[in-house]
Amino acid sequence: MSLAPNLTETLARARADLRMGVPIMLTDGDTGALIVAVEALSPTRLADLRSLGTPVLAVTAWRAETLKARVYDNDLARIAVPADAGGDWLRAVADPKDDLRLPMKGPLVTLRDGPADLQRAAIALCKAAYLLPAAVVVAVQNPLQVAADHGLTVMPVAGIADDLARAPVLHPVVAARLPLAASDAGRVHVFRPEDGGEEHYAIEIGRPDRGLPVLVRLHSACFTGDVLGSLKCDCGPQLHAALAHMGREGAGVLLYLNQEGRGIGLANKMRAYSLQDQGFDTVEANHRLGFEDDERDFRIGASLLRQMGFSAVRLMTNNPKKLAMMESCGLKVVERVPLRVGETAQNSGYLATKAAKSGHLL
Repeated sequence: MSLAPNLTETLARARADLRMGVPIMLTDGDTGALIVAVEALSPTRLADLRSLGTPVLAVTAWRAETLKARVYDNDLARIAVPADAGGDWLRAVADPKDDLRLPMKGPLVTLRDGPADLQRAAIALCKAAYLLPAAVVVAVQNPLQVAADHGLTVMPVAGIADDLARAPVLHPVVAARLPLAASDAGRVHVFRPEDGGEEHYAIEIGRPDRGLPVLVRLHSACFTGDVLGSLKCDCGPQLHAALAHMGREGAGVLLYLNQEGRGIGLANKMRAYSLQDQGFDTVEANHRLGFEDDERDFRIGASLLRQMGFSAVRLMTNNPKKLAMMESCGLKVVERVPLRVGETAQNSGYLATKAAKSGHLL
């Protein structure tokens, strides 16, 4: 029988648990540790965790650099949690919102003995759940028994990184005609990933010839720009300009990928915006939060195009990384179509940073 969840399905369960502040058990052979996301940790659960072992705070190397904490594990730091530290201390270390107001959080003691595989997996799962990449990790004896006693999700650490790094498998759900301001001949395709993540959409304009290069825009969801008309970015104008261009040509595909905030989620994007108000640029803000410059997975777009029957594209983008990704995924890019719209007094610095630090062709 195949009633039990596989690794991918268990990962989806683990993401949901972390978002609700429920610990999960990571195992590595006979060893194991309870992990819980810092931003969802309650005082009661912190006390319960302490009754089972000594908590350690795992943060990314980017966040550790901001905290002036030593990094012994290349991509992360394991910070010793003081015996009298509560949830407020943990959140202050994990969340940079008060870094400038309260810069001294240490001295922080970081650990260097033993492997960091469990901590690395904990951070990866927090990112996958769109939470701050910071987790409390408590090593326990008899991990499987502890998990069974408390009804916790159990995940073997082996395979987590590979599963999270694997290109998402998406399945078509439904497609329906939708007349748009850009074109009466609009059609929306909905695709659902196997990993329980957010659905992605393909907006097809007209009837593009599958045998010819199709005009394509990979557009990452931007609630603030696409819906609210934010002046801090150029996303909304790019979205509408791309659809209008396709409408004029009579054919094209706009892929609307639910990867808000360069893949860190709306809440973390708002945290980044708050940091930008303190004087940090968009890349610096992501790093202070503990994220990479860009956490998106553009392989999703290539997968959708292949499923729709396309093999060559005219890509509307200012981002050369998208061109390279398409080519690496087996799609031929015959032309880059620039999309230079939406500059405002409020986003000129943001656009300059994208050009200088992310290589955008502006």
